[in-house]
This record gives sequence, structure tokens and C-alpha cells, in this order.
Amino acid sequence: MDEDRTTRAAAPIAEFREAGKRYGSVVAAEALSLAIARGEFLSFLGPSGCGKTTALRMLAGFEAPTSGQVLLDGRVVNDVPAYRRPVNMVFQHYALFPHLTVADNIAYGLRQRRPRPPAAEIARAVDAALELVRLPGFGRRRIWEMSGGQQQRVALARAIVNRPKLLLLDEPLAALDRKLRRDMQIELQGLQRQLGITFVLVTHDQEEALSMSDRICILRAGRIVQVGGPRDLYDRPANRYVADFIGKSNFFEGRVAATDGDRATLTLAGGRSLDGRMPVPLQPGAAATASLRPEQIVLTRGPAAAGGVPVRVANRIFLGEHTEYLVESAGLGGFLVLVPRQAEADAGALEPGDLATAHWPPGAALILKAD
Repeated sequence: MDEDRTTRAAAPIAEFREAGKRYGSVVAAEALSLAIARGEFLSFLGPSGCGKTTALRMLAGFEAPTSGQVLLDGRVVNDVPAYRRPVNMVFQHYALFPHLTVADNIAYGLRQRRPRPPAAEIARAVDAALELVRLPGFGRRRIWEMSGGQQQRVALARAIVNRPKLLLLDEPLAALDRKLRRDMQIELQGLQRQLGITFVLVTHDQEEALSMSDRICILRAGRIVQVGGPRDLYDRPANRYVADFIGKSNFFEGRVAATDGDRATLTLAGGRSLDGRMPVPLQPGAAATASLRPEQIVLTRGPAAAGGVPVRVANRIFLGEHTEYLVESAGLGGFLVLVPRQAEADAGALEPGDLATAHWPPGAALILKAD
């Protein structure tokens, strides 16, 4: 019996097995294969039309796959309707009932159960859910009396009051302002750890995915491109598409001139060479892209020092905690540099037209497979 429990706990809460979804000739998702671990916070990340919402809707039961399988708790659920799945969903626009109070909105799912729980039990569950989302005493309020952030919490409370095995979040923070969105990201993380429920988030916001997720699944044109932890995807992207979607990066096109273990030398179009690490092995002569993160580049005032790249400052944007410089080089073209505020305070700000030297640590650049 204990062995059975251990095996069950280790088994994924949800799986896609070569799952696909087509609408006539339009492919929304194709050959998705992914195991979602119990208790993890997973994000589907990608641009509009990449298939992330389709994947979420297949988990919820709002869409049935046209190929492959979707499993929940080890059971194939392709034909199981949404209301029979141990899943709840928080929508981008919350989908709250404006004619009901906050408490009645949260209690709605409990009242649909058969047999219906006693009224006292429902009231206790509603109060506990309100406590979890930090809205104690708000049960009698009307939805239209709540701010956007409070409505978002009500939608969360309604979703968790049934204690689902899987909570699906369809861009739930998109309508919030930047500061409130950051606060809610922290609250969602804390809530997920407290409840131990598996959260699956759909977002096109890379910062949101990086800050909250245990793992991120990046999609493109209906297919999974790469799955990994935030740090792994940031430091070891499989290709330019992933590097471009996770954080900011400068890209330089060329061909692999030579390789040595996990290192490669890239010859750029202008003839300049650039060394870097290869997250994915490439062969000499292959078309490739060098990715260099703006925060890894250091700018020093004045003409080029030994080993540095001479640049001219083209533009400067103050962004609070750092300053973003657009610099131009005869060999590399234009690229971005992020300078922390303290470093700029120590060395002094550069202005458009100033000459400077750009340099970065060995191995800072990544040599990636070209798209």
C-alpha cells in the first residue's frame, strides 16, 4: 500500500501525449508531449497564436484534442467534460457574476455539487477562501464595489474553494497595472506553496513567467520548443527564439568557424570573430547566432582598451534601476548595454556621441542554432 502511494505521488498530475488540436486546416497545437508534476508551478509562454491557450483549454476540458491524449491523474480525459474534471480555471477577465455578492460568487461551485454541502459548511469554506486571498470580511460586497485587484482575488478564491488538483490561470494579471501585477505575482507564488495545488499559467509576459514558475514551457507555432527552469532557459536557451523570448539579448549572425568542446568561434558577416559557449552542439560551417545579454556588457569611457570593442553611444534611456544604452560598433553594428545605476553613479553617465569601450567576460556570449 505504501509503495502504491509513493508511486502515485511521483506520477505526474497531468500529461500531454502527442496531443494536437486542429480547426479544419488550421493547426492550433501539434504533437505536444509534456508531463506536469504534482505541486509545481508551470507556465506556458509564447506570443499570441503559439498554442498556449489551446493547451490550457485541453487541460480544462473546453477543447478536446483531435490527436493524441490528455491525461489527468493517470487517466485519459479526452472525452471527459470540464465539469467532471478536478480542475478549476481563472480567466483573464475573471468571469465573475456582477449580480451576486462576493461570497455568493465564491460559493457558486460548491452549491453545484450533488449532494450539496450544508450551508454552514459552504459558509466556512467561503470564509477560509477569503482569508487565503487576504479579503476577510468582504463577503457581502458587490463585485462592482471591488477594485480590479480585489476582483482578481475573488476569482482566485472561487477557483480554490473546491480545492482542485489543478488550477489553470489564463493571463489572470494582464488587466492589472505594473505595480499591482508585481504584488499579485508574489501573492500567487505564496498561495500556490501554501495550498500545494499544481498551478498552470498561460502568459506572454516573460517577466511574469520567470518570476513565478518552477518550469516554463515555451511554445512556437503550436509546438513545444523548450521546457526548463527559468535560470536554465535564461542561461542555456536551445536557439535564438528562446533567447529572444526569455529576457533581452543582442544577436549577431554568422557561421561557426571552429569548435572546442562546448565552446565555439563564430565568424560574423563583417569578418569579426566572436567566441562563446554552445548550449547545443553545432558543426563548423553551420549558420549560427551569437546571443549576448545587455547586462553582461561593461562600458568604460574613452577610446577602446585592449580586448575591448570601440563603440559610440547612439542613445541613452534612464529606466530607474539601470540605464539602457544603444551603442554602435563598426564590427558589430548596434547593440544594447544595461548599466546598473550604482555603476553609472561611480563612473558618470555617458551621453549620445560619446566614445566608449564595450567588453564582456569570456564565455558570456552564447553560440546558438540559427532560426
